[in-house]
Amino acid sequence: MNILHTSDWHIGKRLMDRERLPEQTEALGALVSVCEEKEVDLVLVAGDVFDTYLPSAEAEEVFFRTVKALAGEKRAVVIVSGNHDDGVRLAASAPLSGEDGIYLFGNRPAAIPVGGNRPVRAVEAGERYVVIENRAGERVYINALPYPNEARFREDKTEESFPEKISRWIAAGDEAYRGDMPHILLTHLFVAGGKTSDSERDIDLGGARAVPLSCLPKTGYVALGHLHKKQKIGENARYSGSLLQYSFDETADKSFVLLKTEGTAIRVAEEIPVRAGKKLVRLEAVGAEEALRLLPQYPDCYAELTLHLNAPLTAKETQALREANDGLVSLIALVRSEEAAPAAVRSSLSASELFSEYYRSQYGEEPSAELKTAFLALLAGEEV
Repeated sequence: MNILHTSDWHIGKRLMDRERLPEQTEALGALVSVCEEKEVDLVLVAGDVFDTYLPSAEAEEVFFRTVKALAGEKRAVVIVSGNHDDGVRLAASAPLSGEDGIYLFGNRPAAIPVGGNRPVRAVEAGERYVVIENRAGERVYINALPYPNEARFREDKTEESFPEKISRWIAAGDEAYRGDMPHILLTHLFVAGGKTSDSERDIDLGGARAVPLSCLPKTGYVALGHLHKKQKIGENARYSGSLLQYSFDETADKSFVLLKTEGTAIRVAEEIPVRAGKKLVRLEAVGAEEALRLLPQYPDCYAELTLHLNAPLTAKETQALREANDGLVSLIALVRSEEAAPAAVRSSLSASELFSEYYRSQYGEEPSAELKTAFLALLAGEEV
């Protein structure tokens, strides 16, 4: 059986003021094409399909179109919710979507429909697992563990530590496993030792939600989501990584993981590059003139530019830099002659003065009166 592992689509996620939905749509279209080309039977999505609990209608439309195309007429798709997803909302359509080969697991257990006439379908399921069979009669057992949100913790009142809870939940998902088919744990967790990036939000809560590698199954395959940098953890666990680069410290080599079953074993066959989306590049220059020569060398990229200066940028220079590359989304101006204000002085500044100081450090010019007014209104909790 051919299986494809992907995660962290973050549909609807922006890069500062830049809309990235077209890039996400393109990358998800490439995912569908890969499934056709590689004759994939089963797609595993390890959480964070959306970027927020309340995605826009446009983001939801992209999601529904994508999973429908992924399932098509001959594949199955199994999805667990991530920490950015509303797990209850995501899995609300599980009783209906199963008829189309789409099996959704959120934080509220739901009945997964089995059987049907699809060539790849669920033949056995419980609240936390599903067995998928293809047209050749090959089967795979999937232990589906969504990201455990705060509501689930409150409902499950015990004195156990977080790793102990995870171990118990994993064991519950294996209640029907008999060892006679390949085994996959599909989950969205932060495994201790994993490499994080800037685009993950307080991902391990100071280590309180880190899962030791010892909690994970020692055999089969562990399909992980949560971390945006693709990486192998231990012998049989992998983060497929995010769909696109979502922060400047991530590398551009995004990929999907193709798995193959062999009897009761499962192995990684190939990492398939994601050839979609703009690259994010970090650039550095000394002076505006050097930056103006550097920026045009990175067309069709999003750029973060750190600029070393002897004096603040003028409005004209700032405008020239932005015109040199319309993908310039972050300009960090470091002025050598400018000494940092002592903490005692900063503490006496008003919110308006602090905002102006920060804006000058980032963009080399004063913020407009309209922008300051909007910031202060937002700070006060008013509608802008």
